[in-house]
Amino acid sequence: MKMKLKLIFSFLLMLLCSSIECSHIPHPLDPLTPSEINLVRNIILKSYQTKHYNLTFHYVGLQEPDKPLIQSWLSSNTKTKTLLPPPRQAFVIVRFQKQSLEIIVDFSTRSIISTKLYKGQGYPILTFGEQTIASQLPFTYEPFKHSLNKRNINISNVLCAAFTVGWFGEEKSKRTVKVKCYYKNGSANLYARPLEGVAAVVDLDEMKIVGYSDRHVIPVPKAEGTEYRASKMKPPFGPMLKGIAVSQHDGPGFTIQGHSVSWANWVFHIGFDIQVGPIISLASIYDLENQKYREVLYKGLISEVFVPYQDPSEEWYYTTYFDCGEYGFGQTMSSLQPFTDCPANAVFLDAYYSASDGTPVKISNAFCIFEKYAGDIMWRHTEIAIPNEVITEVRSDVSLVVRSVSTVGNYDYVIDWEFKPSGSIKLGVGLTGILGIKAGTYTNTDQIKEDIHGTLLADNTIGIYHDHFFTYYLDLDIDGEANSFVKTNLETVRVKDQTIPRKSYWTVVKETARTEADARVNIGIKPSELLVVNPSKKTKQGNQIGYRLLPGPIVHPLLLTDDYPQIRGAFTNYNVWVTPYNKTEKWAGGLYVDHSRGDDTLAVWSLRKIENKDIVLWHTMGFHHVPSQEDFPVMPTLSGGFELRPTNFFESNPVLKTKSPKAVHWPNCTFQH
Repeated sequence: MKMKLKLIFSFLLMLLCSSIECSHIPHPLDPLTPSEINLVRNIILKSYQTKHYNLTFHYVGLQEPDKPLIQSWLSSNTKTKTLLPPPRQAFVIVRFQKQSLEIIVDFSTRSIISTKLYKGQGYPILTFGEQTIASQLPFTYEPFKHSLNKRNINISNVLCAAFTVGWFGEEKSKRTVKVKCYYKNGSANLYARPLEGVAAVVDLDEMKIVGYSDRHVIPVPKAEGTEYRASKMKPPFGPMLKGIAVSQHDGPGFTIQGHSVSWANWVFHIGFDIQVGPIISLASIYDLENQKYREVLYKGLISEVFVPYQDPSEEWYYTTYFDCGEYGFGQTMSSLQPFTDCPANAVFLDAYYSASDGTPVKISNAFCIFEKYAGDIMWRHTEIAIPNEVITEVRSDVSLVVRSVSTVGNYDYVIDWEFKPSGSIKLGVGLTGILGIKAGTYTNTDQIKEDIHGTLLADNTIGIYHDHFFTYYLDLDIDGEANSFVKTNLETVRVKDQTIPRKSYWTVVKETARTEADARVNIGIKPSELLVVNPSKKTKQGNQIGYRLLPGPIVHPLLLTDDYPQIRGAFTNYNVWVTPYNKTEKWAGGLYVDHSRGDDTLAVWSLRKIENKDIVLWHTMGFHHVPSQEDFPVMPTLSGGFELRPTNFFESNPVLKTKSPKAVHWPNCTFQH
């Protein structure tokens, strides 16, 4: 039956291809184009014409084709180079008449093929449009004007922003945000100068203020010492850094066709989503010995970023953000700056998302792709044991980086996907930007007699303790879909032979997870290596081929499990989860995260079998952040990450025969190409 459907589908595609220039057909995983976003808007607005209710677009993204269709197309296209991809569709979430509607639009028929009313808890991503309108409401609100007058603050120098408020056990919750305000007079660093104690509650569906508080007057931190713009800095400057010339005389070593990238021994696809930002798909590596590409990663993305602050006061207790599900890691991506965000040899890609009115918004230079020459060593060895001979063999390392930056309010997140010729994929996160700051009455730590829930950074300036949890979705397909999760536990063994002076050693005991419960791991509790293997394929020596997770900074939640933010963020209870593949299960915190109640997260999915199945690895890394004065007024990048590394995937070192790039010497300069 499967083969019959494949033949029918292929025949229809060939008929279409005869009348369409196939070279311009998008890849089935390409993000929506501006024209497609406009088409979605026109089709939906035509179906929901009304003068009495506003319809707002909260999520417009690719309705991803089923995995078997993608793989069938890839297999056929490799051979024929002519077949069209599966029909493109869009998945849309709109708010209409105070309800969330899930709509699927088919581009080939230019019609809505499915509409579903969402009846669960929670609300979709906040749009920039509604955040902007909500943040303007206090300026015409008389109690707010009175609060400013009481503090002798000029309203023309005030800016406000909307913040999500979470869920704290309420039986019913409206779609509300809190609007907090900042003083920008004398500095662009508005987050460093909060109007502490003043907040408005805005109902986004009604778009009006429904609550207001002005609890106490706290001094606004001074502008002095908060500026970060280069044009506003005064001498002395330093430390002074010398420049470097970057040149690739033969051009870049990678090619980009649409959103598909080919470099060295890697091929992969770059996608984009308004909620999660960058998506890396269909990553395969060329096996030199077997003379073919082999599957590694079907799809990878950051599913959620959970940032709970640790101040339980009335003004701060609700500050527990979900940066993907509430604010959109995609729509908050910044335009990357050539030569600073990315090196001179970078190539850039744009991205598009839907505004709240359905029109496409362009993010110029949303991604950069570049070859990284960092002076790293791929492998080396010096041999001096051979008489009268010294052997030194060294290979310089080069990698390919796909970079994006999401600026979610005060924080900037640098997201890197780094591909290495050795077969490793390194996933990196850099935290920079502005701390979450609370105004206080203190100017020196000697004055503090209570827990201020943060670090005193400057006069009247407290950097609040907080966490950053990054939960990655990694659909590894190691040489095919049917994979297993193996815990390679390192266990101490006592030596029984009393004639040997050694008393102990460690050995490996392998444990294959059979269900989701078996695969839940808190890294660091027990020494082990964590692998995804293909149980049906082995090396010549009989080892199961696989990839292992080499973790970076490990963080465990410190909130009580029955605390409301942790109920919503329960997907961080373990560093590793493994689930059977399900196309709809890609949101660790749920699809409707704003005001969510934790009933649609990774942590509540059923205990299904995962052995020798198409499985997804979920990995949470992160930081407990205790701010320091060096983090102020803008934070030097704090970096972390992890690695997916081949383990018995190849028969031997896959870069043994790799040659180092040739060095080109110019006067006072050295280039590699």
